[in-house]
Amino acid sequence: MFVNLFKVKPAWILVIYLLIDALCIGMGMGVPIFCILLGFVAGWFLVNYLTLETQSPSNLMRKVLLITSLMAGCTFLGMLALWGPSISWLLDPSRDLANFGIPMILYEPEASFIGWLLLMIVISPFLQLLTSLFSSYLALMRWMGKPVNA
Repeated sequence: MFVNLFKVKPAWILVIYLLIDALCIGMGMGVPIFCILLGFVAGWFLVNYLTLETQSPSNLMRKVLLITSLMAGCTFLGMLALWGPSISWLLDPSRDLANFGIPMILYEPEASFIGWLLLMIVISPFLQLLTSLFSSYLALMRWMGKPVNA
């Protein structure tokens, strides 16, 4: 039986999002590409969920920015929990960073490892924030363009 997600309480929406975010992290095997793509769907859903109350656009934009930042923060915490322990490998001279399995994009194992950790922990949640803001902005433009009677 299909449940209308637009009528679900916000606490359940948060639980559902956290489960989907964890699933996306797992599907990407620690690389949050699916979390970034989830930002498109989450941003669209967020605006459609918040516009049921028909708020003013300025309040709606403020809430969208806050909630999308929290969503990206959840992904940041997930990435920090997943990749954070490997930060200590930078201080261990006996670790072989060249055979860690990451792409050697900077031609030097240590620099590539630092770049990889920055990409996974910091840049990927920021990209998720950008995708969710982009899709929520598109959904907001569509909502503002609708006639009042429709």
